[in-house]
Amino acid sequence: SEEYVDKAVRRLLELQEKVRVKEPVEPFVPEKHQELAVKIASECIVLLKNEDKILPVDKSKSIVLIGEFAVKSRIQGGGSSHINPTYSSCIKDELEALGSYSITYAKGFDLLSETIDEDFLEEAISVAKQNDVVIVCAGLPEAYETEGLDRTHLRLPNAQLEIISKLKEYNENIVVLLSNGAPVVMPFEDGVKGIMECYLLGQAGSAAIAKVISGEVNPSGKLAETFPMRLEDTPSYLNFPGDGYKVEYKEGVFVGYRHYDSKDIKPQFCFGHGLSYTDFTYGQVKVDKCDVKDTDEITVSIDVTNTGEVFGKEVVQLYVSDMQKAVTRPLKELKGFVKLALNPGETKTAEFKLNKRS
Repeated sequence: SEEYVDKAVRRLLELQEKVRVKEPVEPFVPEKHQELAVKIASECIVLLKNEDKILPVDKSKSIVLIGEFAVKSRIQGGGSSHINPTYSSCIKDELEALGSYSITYAKGFDLLSETIDEDFLEEAISVAKQNDVVIVCAGLPEAYETEGLDRTHLRLPNAQLEIISKLKEYNENIVVLLSNGAPVVMPFEDGVKGIMECYLLGQAGSAAIAKVISGEVNPSGKLAETFPMRLEDTPSYLNFPGDGYKVEYKEGVFVGYRHYDSKDIKPQFCFGHGLSYTDFTYGQVKVDKCDVKDTDEITVSIDVTNTGEVFGKEVVQLYVSDMQKAVTRPLKELKGFVKLALNPGETKTAEFKLNKRS
């Protein structure tokens, strides 16, 4: 009836009014948004290993990039998450745009291949011998992690692992850049000097990676998940993928780092890990009160000093441990984090507010 049509139309009109979009205060300017995307991506990169301070790479050094991700950057996930970027570039182009490095590129391996191509390997070995620093652009191809399927292992494609293993025989200065959406195991950790976890950084990722490699940006990202030594160490290993169409989440509160800490399982890289090109010194933890009611807040603070030689940012993390163990709890739990920006020699205070729930 007309009455019901009117009711339906009225609801649509009311919804339209609720969600009416006002004119943006600032118009969309692709160039400015790209600059912001570079800044955000730069702060997301996690420096996992930096032996002998191989990073940042000195401008006098020659670099060889190995792996297709150097020229075909993986910036996003698969399936329906795909978007069309306003800008697109690759790691090789962004490093060359800095104008200070001698850059060589070798394909090294097929992204989807489990077996190494001997011609690709010979080329990679040849250029690795001739350059100061080898940067292997490794990671997971889209086919390994996309919607509609689950990963059955945590390994990189075997061809990538093989080439990293071979190259360290010819050049000791190897850095691995990882482009992946989730943790991978790293049997190569002890054989390389540097590891950068880049994740999937979006359209500005290549520019951000170049800035971190060159030292224009000091990395400050921290891992938001645990990277295990092996799949069998993960908290859901015995329960997943379940029985037929039924899967039970039996981990309880022991998810992620809560599981590894409580079980005393050494991960490859722990939750919250992330290095910097500078050094930070932590002072004494201060608590404003010890006797509190359940309605009170506690303020916890700590001074942090940049004791290195360059500007850097540090993510200060506060964990709480339940010493009384009235109920089953993990060994420790994250209850707050603060990011401090510090010049060399500068000290700032990280402050946290804890309530009854904390």
